[in-house]
Amino acid sequence: MSIIYNEKNQTFHLFNDSISYIMTVLPNGHMGQLYFGKRIRPREDYSHLLEISPRSMSSCVFEDSPLSMEHVRCEYGSYGASDYRFPAVELLQENGSRISDFCYTSHTITPGKPKLAGLPATYTEDDSEAETLTLVLTDRVAGVQLELLYTLFANGGILARSARFSNVGGQTVHLQKAMSLCLDLPDCNYDWIQLSGSWARERFPKVRRLESGIQSVGSMRGHSSHEHNPFIVLKRPAADEFQGEVMGFSLIYSGNFLAQAEVDTHNTTRVLMGIHPEWFDWKLEPGDTFQTPEAVIVYTDRGLNDMSQTFHNLYRRRLARGYWRDRPRPILINNWEATYFDFTEEKLLTIARTAKECGVELFVLDDGWFGQRCSDHAGLGDWMANTDRLPGGITGIAEKIEAMGMKFGLWFEPEMVNKDSDLYRTHPDWILAVPERRQSPGRHQHVLDFSRKEVVDYICSMMTDILSNAKISYVKWDMNRSITECWSSALAADRQGEVFHRYILGVYDLYERLTTAFPEILFESCAGGGGRFDPGLLYYAPQGWTSDDTDAIERLKIQYGTSYCYPISSMGSHVSVTPNHQVGRSTPLHTRANVAYFGTFGYELDLNLLSAEELAQVRDQVEFMKKYRELLQFGTFYRLESPFDGNITAWMTVSDSRDRAVVGWYRALNTANAPYTRLRLQGLDPNRLYKVREGDYCLGEFYGDELMYTGLITSDESLRDVPDSRKSAGDFDSRIYILE
Repeated sequence: MSIIYNEKNQTFHLFNDSISYIMTVLPNGHMGQLYFGKRIRPREDYSHLLEISPRSMSSCVFEDSPLSMEHVRCEYGSYGASDYRFPAVELLQENGSRISDFCYTSHTITPGKPKLAGLPATYTEDDSEAETLTLVLTDRVAGVQLELLYTLFANGGILARSARFSNVGGQTVHLQKAMSLCLDLPDCNYDWIQLSGSWARERFPKVRRLESGIQSVGSMRGHSSHEHNPFIVLKRPAADEFQGEVMGFSLIYSGNFLAQAEVDTHNTTRVLMGIHPEWFDWKLEPGDTFQTPEAVIVYTDRGLNDMSQTFHNLYRRRLARGYWRDRPRPILINNWEATYFDFTEEKLLTIARTAKECGVELFVLDDGWFGQRCSDHAGLGDWMANTDRLPGGITGIAEKIEAMGMKFGLWFEPEMVNKDSDLYRTHPDWILAVPERRQSPGRHQHVLDFSRKEVVDYICSMMTDILSNAKISYVKWDMNRSITECWSSALAADRQGEVFHRYILGVYDLYERLTTAFPEILFESCAGGGGRFDPGLLYYAPQGWTSDDTDAIERLKIQYGTSYCYPISSMGSHVSVTPNHQVGRSTPLHTRANVAYFGTFGYELDLNLLSAEELAQVRDQVEFMKKYRELLQFGTFYRLESPFDGNITAWMTVSDSRDRAVVGWYRALNTANAPYTRLRLQGLDPNRLYKVREGDYCLGEFYGDELMYTGLITSDESLRDVPDSRKSAGDFDSRIYILE
């Protein structure tokens, strides 16, 4: 790993064993991009990579030079001074101009990685893990200094980027666009992949070719959203899961975002990623500083799986933090789909007792335990136990659960309020709402103004009181609506463009306070399921509720898509009731568990309604998960067969030493007279002999090269004319293979 500056040529080369990133100071003082990709050997002069030629209809920077910013690759593009592409920055000055001219002033190269004030970001535990280049650029007329931060990690094709603006002049300016990342690429021969969907079908991969014009995804909902994730991929058309050039772009942020690729008519591509510029306007008075969120780029020439594994390792080990970062997650049972709001303490304890008998380790009390919360119409904001339901309060039920030998967890939705609540009646001005305009409820609730410190302080005080006085080991932090009428009564008119971002900073502040005060509590983020499943929250909560859709077959798609960027240890995944409450489908109990194993694992049903035979299955499932959860949650994950391409889904996780693996195989619909089938495995040691088991049945012993190159035979009873009814599972079948 090294960052080299050639003073004579004013060229920077960032490189490790995997990648090179090369840029230079252009003749006008701006930074130019020369190369990003697979590592190339260091040399003194890369000037041949900068092509400047006269072109018709171009506007030039100098009278006697053909340099036009439209036709060079810029490091942080700005519009209006010969570059006509979408810019990375837009700065409104007192004279009404938005023209900026950020020129190189200086730079520093430091070991390790600096923290970003008030924002989640990747980190290092030792300075040898990374090196950081800070480029200092100055717009002399506007009086604004721009620092571009580049952190090169020692291992893997990882580059983290962000930008920091400081008003060092005498005039007030408005930052109206501030991207975390701008990357100009020399061609457009890429497929674009985004993760999109909606509530209950989040993060489905969508693929299309880059074409001239704009391709983008984003959110203007106040959160990263169910609809689009702050993550995109550019891959060469021939690249697949196991080979070819791939670049992944991920934004460590939970609010409004934009991820965009612009292809110009000369086939160059500009990638932008950062806070969405719509509704964003940050007032920078003299002396003020603004830090953008961090964006992470991963490059590989070994396919999509390698890109994903790089993100998994980075986000699991150097984004997630704290006590639970490296610990296997407890197996839990959540009462929501078992009872919804219809519960008593005794009913909860009855569910908990049966769960304990099955080996479950954590009981989670979901919505309905506080205030007058007997439905979703009332009570949000009143974080005090309803003693009609819980006579001993949260302290009492937590002690009873602990006495059973289980841990106790609790649900909160701290960012929201019902109008039918004591909080709203006392502080009606604490919601985001525009005076004299309609207020648009969602799920009968409104959004608290977390841009205001006093609001965050109040909620923090209530939550701290509960967490301090009860034996609570887990918190599920929910958020069940998007932001509408985004206006704060605490901010002046010329600062209303700051509310969306200040809101997210308030959320981060509350997370930081609580996770610092209660470092051994396991926090799980949730937002109506997967509406804020993003890297920003992974910094505070090492796992998230992946989706409100708990149907096993739908979860194959959701968890498969999520794995493009996010580690298995971050995916909340439960076995739920059947027929499923979201889609009405009935799936076998073993398939529900076989999908949920590849995540944090738990149950979301009333175990007392199961038969003795089903309870025996649950006990076996819990025992299996306890035996293999460290491998499942922290092993190297491979996608093998996509649910978006056919009837079969398959994936696997392999131990670091490659001596063990768990393979999940899933078939949506059964077929008649089926063909012979094989599944090519990945990541094994080709020279080792593996014993392969399905349940208690040993399928044989096979070398790793055979399993990877000829494949694991998965043919079953469906290919026989008269299947053995004792072995035929029908639709929604699945299997788990153990390799040792």
